[in-house]
Amino acid sequence: MNSEVVIDVQEKEVAIALLEDKKLVEYQKEPREASFAVGNIYIAKVKKLMPGLNACFVDVGYERDAFLHYLDLGGQFNSYAKYLKQVQSDRKKLYPFAKATRQPELPKDGSVQTALTVGQEVMVQIVKEPISTKGPRLTGEISFAGRYLVLVPFGDKVSVSSKIKSGEERARLKQLIHSIKPKNCGVIVRTVAEGKRVAELDAELKVLNKRWEDAITKVQKTQQRPQLIFEETGRAIALIRDIFNPSFENIHINDEEAYNEVKNYVSLIAPEKAGIVKLYTGKLPIFDNFDVTKQIKSGFGRIVNYKHGAYLIIEHTEALHVVDVNSGNRTRNNNGQEANALEVNLGAADELARQLRLRDMGGIIVVDFIDMNLAEDRQLLYERMCENMKQDRARHNILPLSKFGLMQITRQRVRPAMDVKVEEECPTCFGSGKIKSSILFTDQLERKIDRLVNKIGIKRFTLHVHPYVAAYINQGFISLKRRWQLKFGMGVHVVPSQKLGFLQYEFYDSKRQFIDMKEEIETK
Repeated sequence: MNSEVVIDVQEKEVAIALLEDKKLVEYQKEPREASFAVGNIYIAKVKKLMPGLNACFVDVGYERDAFLHYLDLGGQFNSYAKYLKQVQSDRKKLYPFAKATRQPELPKDGSVQTALTVGQEVMVQIVKEPISTKGPRLTGEISFAGRYLVLVPFGDKVSVSSKIKSGEERARLKQLIHSIKPKNCGVIVRTVAEGKRVAELDAELKVLNKRWEDAITKVQKTQQRPQLIFEETGRAIALIRDIFNPSFENIHINDEEAYNEVKNYVSLIAPEKAGIVKLYTGKLPIFDNFDVTKQIKSGFGRIVNYKHGAYLIIEHTEALHVVDVNSGNRTRNNNGQEANALEVNLGAADELARQLRLRDMGGIIVVDFIDMNLAEDRQLLYERMCENMKQDRARHNILPLSKFGLMQITRQRVRPAMDVKVEEECPTCFGSGKIKSSILFTDQLERKIDRLVNKIGIKRFTLHVHPYVAAYINQGFISLKRRWQLKFGMGVHVVPSQKLGFLQYEFYDSKRQFIDMKEEIETK
């Protein structure tokens, strides 16, 4: 299986698509200024104690206070608390972490009232982003994740991933890490570290330790609270760090700054694969060029079609996600109803596993498959679903079909489910039901080009329009585009964009920066 990553960096947001054998399996999109990402570390203040929940609310700067349960404080909470006081006691000289003393572990059956006080400063890390009406979820067990290793300050042991089965390799890795790990730190060895040389692991361990030292230095030198002391790597690098494997063929990026960032990271973790990171400079939007836009529009929405006319209906509620499997108008199997139901259900299991990753659906998922009478068919469907979900990095649990034909799945949720609206709002009536004559659309565009060139003074720009409109503008020997170039200069370029509606348009300057040319009536 070949994998490709396509990263679309726009002025206000970044979108990342993971393709496996040219098929979209993961899609993430977030604003460029987005904060409160999983992995960020803060020095924050306890806002309110909740003895009934044995938890507290913590101010990390978000509009809703973050939630921290007593059991999430971690066994080494007392060690962090004492070291924080030592660091903040001297603003000129940093208290060395190597000299920090490990305190008695926090009892698991303790109370939040005895461990914390209102106004106390705590070091916390985000483990779940704000979802719906809830603030971020926090932990007091700080960790720094790398490609091969996870550094745990104040940890006291070296753990090796259970997916590394060889006893000899596990012993080698443990011995190796014990010889190079910093004092007062624990280390978790990830699966991909299997077979790696000491030089590679030592280099990454030094990088992770430097991040911890930089975070502590921020605590010492500033008094602002709450304060972000460590920011997780950008979404692009975080995704690549978690999913990177030798089958990657290409990583395409349309922004030079993000390209350099990703290329440097890949050069660090896999120098021989640095060449797969490529800067996209084509005229077409990057997602259009790699057939991502069409897959996004067909893969999201309430109804999802898959092979032979069958389809899924996916509903999202506050508590769970519900999926209904329908055979639709597909051709019936000659072997009878039972064989037909099995075929539809197996296809649904394939598509559903992709949808869970694509939408990042978490929590409880209930799937209503078509009823099957044979126990062996129900077992085959359960095994197919389990096999499909092996590619999913999120923790999950799948139960066999109940007597009502329902399958229950739980899947780890760390950020809101991806919900992409695939319906297009009318760009000229904005829902009113009345539109301007479409034949006048090109006249409207010409007026905007005239204003852009002669009044604003931008001579070189690209106009993005629907592919049908682009075809009309470019048709003929003396095309409309050619007439515009003769009138306004050769800096006028027209590009088809699949993401736009029929009468939508977007202007971009020569540096690919968006130019807002909408009139007041168009933005109401």
